[in-house]
Amino acid sequence: MAKKPEELTDNELLAELQRRFELNKKALDELKVLNAELKQVNKKLEESEALKSHFISNITNEIINPFTSIIGLSKAILSVDKENWKKVISMVALIHSEAFNLDFQLRNIFVAAKIEAGEIQPEIMQVDVNNLLESVIESFKYELRKKNLKVEYSFNTSTNLVNPKIFKTDPEKLKLIIANLLSNAVNFSFEGGIIEIITSRGVNKLTICVRDHGIGISQENHKIIFDRFKRLDTGINSLNRGHGLGLSVNRAIIDMLNGSIEIESELGKGACFTISIPEPNVDVDDLATDANEMFFDQDAEIF
Repeated sequence: MAKKPEELTDNELLAELQRRFELNKKALDELKVLNAELKQVNKKLEESEALKSHFISNITNEIINPFTSIIGLSKAILSVDKENWKKVISMVALIHSEAFNLDFQLRNIFVAAKIEAGEIQPEIMQVDVNNLLESVIESFKYELRKKNLKVEYSFNTSTNLVNPKIFKTDPEKLKLIIANLLSNAVNFSFEGGIIEIITSRGVNKLTICVRDHGIGISQENHKIIFDRFKRLDTGINSLNRGHGLGLSVNRAIIDMLNGSIEIESELGKGACFTISIPEPNVDVDDLATDANEMFFDQDAEIF
């Protein structure tokens, strides 16, 4: 039975007061920690809402602007006289470019949505990597021509591989990864420049480097470019075109394939993105062979 306060000795009373003081202090400290955590959570929620609004705004522009251009150009073509039919050629080229970019953005959006929903998984096939890379480069030929850019592509292999160009991976996702890197290289290269794509096929590993010689990226912005909700401070240096979706999708897909992506870049010295993807340990007999008909339609020259 607990003693009443008047029955406690001075020492016992002091000890009890000390104990209660410590308990109150501990409770106060815990309350301060919880309050700080709540403030941090509220701050993140506010930032998240602001970033999502910014994201939606920029994504909307990426979709609406090409549609507006396509509709406007189509109307212009319908009103062209037969004598001025040559004008149609340039208009058709612009429509192709806008449709290409629109389709490219939509594919990134759809993949990003599936990633967020947890509804995307690797679909491993036996892939002819050399044909895959060439199909991606071919699909960008009109975009390359607009800036007078040249792609130098090389495929290096280990000598002890039986069929060095065949690699087990997800062809659709690999194509999107390369397309995003090539798109960035095209957008931020200088007119008349060169883009290098170097592929190395080793034992159970595929490494692809996409290098441009354009405006480059500052060191402090190397991490920001992979954030789908953020953009770089200056528009001219933004690899994200305002939303950063392509590179964030790349990182998510590469993580899914247990690979890695690295960047080497400085302002004014171009950029080099290097991806490394391991070959999964799956039975070859259980795999289909990629017919290279997914994702890119080479006949249409567009995604």
